[in-house]
Parts: sequence; C-alpha cells; structure tokens
Amino acid sequence: MSTRTGDILIVDDERSMREFLGIYLRREGYRIETAQGATEALAALKVRAFDVVVTDLRMPDGDGLTILNESKRLHPDTEVVVVTAFSTTETAIAAMKAGAHDYLTKPFKIDEVSLVIERAMEKRRLARENVALRDEIKGRYKLDRLLGKSPPMQRVFDVLRKVASTRTSVLLIGESGTGKELAARALHELSPRTDRPFVAVNCGAIPETLLESELFGHVKGSFTGATTDKQGLFEAANCGTLLLDEVADLPVAMQVKLLRVLQERKVKPVGGISEREVDVRIVAATNRDLEAEVEKATFRQDLFYRLNVIQIRLPPLRERREDLPLLVEHFVRKFSAEHGRPVVGAAPEVMSALMAYHFPGNVRELENMIERAVTLATSDYLAIDAFPNLAGLRAVAAGAATVEQIPDEGLDLEHHLEEYERTLLIKALERTSGNRTEAARLLRVSFRSMRYRLSKLGITGIDAGLDAGDRSPIPDS
Repeated sequence: MSTRTGDILIVDDERSMREFLGIYLRREGYRIETAQGATEALAALKVRAFDVVVTDLRMPDGDGLTILNESKRLHPDTEVVVVTAFSTTETAIAAMKAGAHDYLTKPFKIDEVSLVIERAMEKRRLARENVALRDEIKGRYKLDRLLGKSPPMQRVFDVLRKVASTRTSVLLIGESGTGKELAARALHELSPRTDRPFVAVNCGAIPETLLESELFGHVKGSFTGATTDKQGLFEAANCGTLLLDEVADLPVAMQVKLLRVLQERKVKPVGGISEREVDVRIVAATNRDLEAEVEKATFRQDLFYRLNVIQIRLPPLRERREDLPLLVEHFVRKFSAEHGRPVVGAAPEVMSALMAYHFPGNVRELENMIERAVTLATSDYLAIDAFPNLAGLRAVAAGAATVEQIPDEGLDLEHHLEEYERTLLIKALERTSGNRTEAARLLRVSFRSMRYRLSKLGITGIDAGLDAGDRSPIPDS
C-alpha cells in the first residue's frame, strides 16, 4: 500500500485527462481536487493551498502561466507542474523560468507523472521542514546566536540563563570551534549589562610585551612609542563584559596582575600612578584543561579558582548530532543571503553523510563547509559533490558498499577508515535503539570490542540505556 500523501489540484479542460490523472494519483495515496479550467482553478487557489498544482498550459478560459503566477503569489511554497503539447515546449520552458517545478509533455508515460509528482512533493516537504526549522531557530532552540535543541545544548542554555543576571565570573571550556565566544556573547545579551560594551580579547594573539598595555592601558611617555595616553580593554569594557579568550595562554607574570585586578576591581595603567575603578563582568574561555595546567604550574591555582566560579562546557558537535539540521539550515540561509545564491537546503544524502562525519573542527568546520558548498552551488539543494570532506562517506550516504575512487589529490586512508567505522557503529546503535549488545551482534564483534571501539571513537550520548549484560553507560572519551 502506498505511503504517499499530499494535496494535488489537477487543472485541465479535457475531462478524460482530469479523470485519468485523478484516478491514478488517488491510487498513489494523494488527495485530489480537479478544476475544468483556469477560472475554477483560480477560485480554488483563493480558498486553500495545495502541495502541488498540475495544470495544462492551453485552456479556453485562460492559460497555465496565469495559474502559475497566481499560485506563487497566494501560496509561494506550492509546487506547480505544467502539462503541454510537444509543439508548445518553449512555453513550458518559459513556465519553468517563472517558477514551475517541472513540466510534462503530452503524450506522457505514467511513470513520468509519478516521478515528477514525487519529486515535487519531496521539495514541498523539505520546504516545510525548513520553515519548521526556522521557527525552531527563532524560538526555544536559539539563545542569541547560539543554536541547539540537543540535551547538552539545552543544559548550556539553562546555566547561561541562570547566571546571566549575576556578576559572577564564568569559565567556558570546550574544543576549538564549539562556540565559546557565542556563548559569552549570549551571556552578555541576557544580562543587565546588555546595553554596555562587550569586549573580547584573545590572550594568545597579543605579544607578551604589549599585553599589559592592552589590558590595563598606558600613559603618555611610559615606554618608547607611547605618544599618547591609551585606555585599556578593562576600562573599555567598564560596566559591561570582558571575554578573556584563550586565557590559558596568559604568561604567569600577567596572571599575577590579572588576579589583583579581579580582587581589587581596579586597574593601574602602565606608567601610571593612580588606580582606576572598573566594574567588569569577566568571562574566560579555553580549549585546554586548566586543572592540568595548574598541576604543571603553568597556570596559577588562585587565578583558576577566581575564574572557575561557574564552569560551562560547550559540547563538541559529535556529541550533539541532532543539532545538525538546525545548524545546516541556519548556515544555508545565512550564506545564501550573503552570496546571493538560491539555495534552500541540503539533499538527503548530504545530511546522511554529515550525520556520520566526525567534525574535528566542530561548528566552525561545518560553517566553512556550508559556505563553500553554497558558494559553488548550481541548484536549489546542496549536493554531496560540494563537500570534499565527505568524500569517504559518500558510499555510506548512498547506502552502498562500493569502493570510492581515489581523488587526484589523494586521501587520508586512516581518517576515512575511522569515519567509515564510526558510521557503521552509529547506524548499528540506531537500528538497535541503543542496545550495544545487539549492535555488537549485528556487526559480528564481541561486546568488549564494541565497547572499546565506542570509547576509542568518542561516541557518546546515543541512547545510552543500559544493556542487560553491562550496567555501565557508554564511556566518555
């Protein structure tokens, strides 16, 4: 029995054609309404929206182009398929340029009708999903420019909301590309300081000799080249928020001075005599293990405690794969607008490959991948060929077990084998609803081997329910 569904309006002045298409498409599972000409069709379009309109181009009381234009005006997401005689193919092409999804040339085969309608319905479905995703992005899955519907990201949102109204120091930890600066900006936007400055400084990007002057300012003549007084970043962020990004890169000598500023809430410019009071909310961020740095004596313990009042971990993208559709939709919209490209989404095989990819560069890597793909796109939906990083996963995305051709530039064999293994493990877990014992049996490996591979590849959070033979969750990497 067909699982197809959707509302179709058939417009044709020939009764036999209306009845033929109506009977066939109803058998396919679609809901059908018919109109015997342009007048009836335009009246129907004013009453309701259809998923697809199938219309003849030439009719006694009007033409298909008028129906196409009116349908797009009233219901922009409705897909229109035009039907034409061979002698009017040029008119059909003109209809395509005006926004028609496709055209059928009489006489046509029934398989052609089925394929064209199915593709139109798929495009309509993807458009609806994009609208739903936009609503999600605008609503509960968005915190400033930080996006996520997954449990790990919802926990991040929850903590950010709870601490935003305070002046407590916050330490953001996470791998590069996970969105630590976006989290800091969201914290600022949610706080009472939102109308005051947000200042971000990369502690590892400023030479040690200039760092004190950048943070605390200097007075004229305090060193060679100091021709005027200069305000430091602490004063620039007064009454606002200061993000100390890559805080682990601060030299130990500067850590001592920073600790004093945090304790006294006063800064003394280089070469200055008097101190100046500052009211700054400090947010620090790092991709390194600060506790390990404390153990190695490269980071002061007292400064760590001062910064680590509230710690928030930004999860890597591989731990929040259910956020991928949201992020892809967001970046597609962003770069389509920026580069003037008519891209509306990613093809299903692209999403399958993205879900299987490890993303060592996290959200920043995804953003760069989508920007490149949108820039080079030649159709409405991003194709798998636009993603060189996914080359090793194309066979998986297509559901095939074929050997890839080696590209001219070569490929990283170990990386692709690892990604292929990761994909199979995830798919096995998905098929068994997270039951690792059954997943191991499906892949013909021992349970011990299954657990080792999950740990090695850092696969966590996939329905980590406990199996009967093992009472521990999937281990974190």
